[in-house]
Amino acid sequence: MTSVMASMTRRWVPGRPVDPQLLIGSLRRGAGDPTYRFDRDTRTVWRATRAPDGPVLLRLTPYGALGEIEAEAWGPGAAWALDGVPELLGDADSWDGFEPRHDVLAQAARRFAYFRVPRTRAVFEAMAAAGIEQVVTGKEAFRAWRVLVKTYGEPAPGSAASEALWVPPTPEQWRLIPSWMWLRAGVDGRRSRVVITAATRAKALERTLTMASASDVERALRSLPGVGVWTAAEVRQRAHGDADAFSFADYHVSRNVSYALTGEELDDDATAELIEPYRGHRYRVQRLLELSGPGHPRYGPRMSLPRHTPGATHRLR
Repeated sequence: MTSVMASMTRRWVPGRPVDPQLLIGSLRRGAGDPTYRFDRDTRTVWRATRAPDGPVLLRLTPYGALGEIEAEAWGPGAAWALDGVPELLGDADSWDGFEPRHDVLAQAARRFAYFRVPRTRAVFEAMAAAGIEQVVTGKEAFRAWRVLVKTYGEPAPGSAASEALWVPPTPEQWRLIPSWMWLRAGVDGRRSRVVITAATRAKALERTLTMASASDVERALRSLPGVGVWTAAEVRQRAHGDADAFSFADYHVSRNVSYALTGEELDDDATAELIEPYRGHRYRVQRLLELSGPGHPRYGPRMSLPRHTPGATHRLR
């Protein structure tokens, strides 16, 4: 059983309605993600992560009537986590310059007017998850993440309420996962190499948080072997809070967004042209439409899970 330890607490008054589950729901890797727990009744979020100072468990509880967020943290990384609460809940994000040109997007913007893009400041953690998610279905990727975190991570620090929550492995622990375990978790050699390579450059990845421009961050992330436009965008969305990091090279996203905006399913190139007027906010467009509901209609049976073997080749994502 998780031992009880002293915690640090802080209250934040954002000056706007904040629903932690709405804002950081996209960070959770499936309903069974062992690094998150959501309480539907109170809208409380529990997040286990790894700070520069070590593991940390963060609890975020909104008090809507008071317009406050109560944040409580346990573990060596508690101060770092509490300092980052405003950014985690989107305080560094701005809608300035965002002008919906499509009715469906205008409706989504009104409905989710208080949405902000979260910023975790955990670059390697985002890269590890995105690397595992390359070129496979969400179901397969989320299972792999769950298996590997619970096998090589550690129980979250904190109170008894943290039971069943796990902190992701350190970069060194990711690097030392044996090849047979990657395969048992359903991760082929190409994807595991992305994570292992990133683990050897984890400190450099974290330094991208201080880079002056999104283009510099993009170049730095894509300098890693196996990291393409999709993986870099996923990391920028999660770790950097980049409101322009659209998920090109995804199986569904361009088709979903283009169908929502025009009633037609378009490829990446056509969708890029369609959303060019929203440059600076292209991920905001994507996320608002995701929050609004289903994308393009589904035809026929769901895509079956792919079977991966060592040496399989895929388009760089």
